[in-house]
Amino acid sequence: MPFPPVVETARLTLRRPEPADRSAWVALHRDPRTYRHAPHAMAPTDEAAAEFFEATRGHWDERGFGFWVAQERATGEVVGVCGLKEVDGDAHFLNLYYRLGFEHLGRALGREMSRTSAAQALEFLPGLPVWALVKEVNTPSVRTAIGSGFERVGTRALRDDAADEPPSTVFAAPEVEAVTAFDHTTREQVLDLWVRTNDAGGAVGFLPGAPRPEVESALAGHEPSMASGHGVAVLLRSALDARVLGVGFVERGSNRLLDHKRTVGRVMTDPSLRGRNLGRLLMAGIHRVARTVGAEILTLDVRSGTGTSGFYESCGYHECGRVLGAIRVAPGDERDDVRMTRRLDDRILVPDPRN
Repeated sequence: MPFPPVVETARLTLRRPEPADRSAWVALHRDPRTYRHAPHAMAPTDEAAAEFFEATRGHWDERGFGFWVAQERATGEVVGVCGLKEVDGDAHFLNLYYRLGFEHLGRALGREMSRTSAAQALEFLPGLPVWALVKEVNTPSVRTAIGSGFERVGTRALRDDAADEPPSTVFAAPEVEAVTAFDHTTREQVLDLWVRTNDAGGAVGFLPGAPRPEVESALAGHEPSMASGHGVAVLLRSALDARVLGVGFVERGSNRLLDHKRTVGRVMTDPSLRGRNLGRLLMAGIHRVARTVGAEILTLDVRSGTGTSGFYESCGYHECGRVLGAIRVAPGDERDDVRMTRRLDDRILVPDPRN
């Protein structure tokens, strides 16, 4: 599935730049108020900013992805730009970039743009690391990178750096790995993650305080399916040290009539890193892996009362049914088993009119 030219977030429409966006692009990249941390990086002339705009459109034509124009959904106003650029030199990577109009700073729109760009990269652009290059003096952008799931992995001097300017910090997004067997270290990390997720109140099959052997038994229950090719574990690994930050399982049933459908389960991320976009990045990886194994429809179950339905809705899922009171977490505390689904080609799901 190609990289999407249009993506909607909670407040924004991100779309491929069109010729009519040229003047807004030039004005944004010629406003010194948005270059406070690196004034020398601003386009020196309107012509130079326009060349940047045309190069961006050319990147889309050549590679099928690039920087989007960000429009506010409520007003239609262009508020900034964001997206990804392939950089191929002494290092080969996807550079995450965003810039907001001065009037729109302080509204957390940069975080919304950065988080979405990172997720789209992990879902549709495998094979290259995703980096954000940020000066440490730019504290808001450092917070945005960390809040989008990135980690510090090194430093890098930029071509347009001033002579006395320190190098940029390289923030790297986590990496996605699909496995059908765990090595010992990975298995222990997945088990540790599962236990900590339970104890933090995550709805992944147990209640807080579940004994580790019980959790290990549940983990072992996935391994025959993985070994037979009916299941795969999708891992989200740190770009810094490869530790497991998240895991989810994608399972195929035995009914050949349902061979285009997969079930997603046991989705969890490091509870000590909540609020850092890891759940969205993990789901992006799950969607990418599911497509590679031929899935067209994904389903998953959610325990009511946990607040996770809204998260999955933001990942494109829709409720398609529920079993009332099917999950008994304690005497007198019965939760619904909520079934949610998504088509990976993003076609609208409609009921079969024949029934």
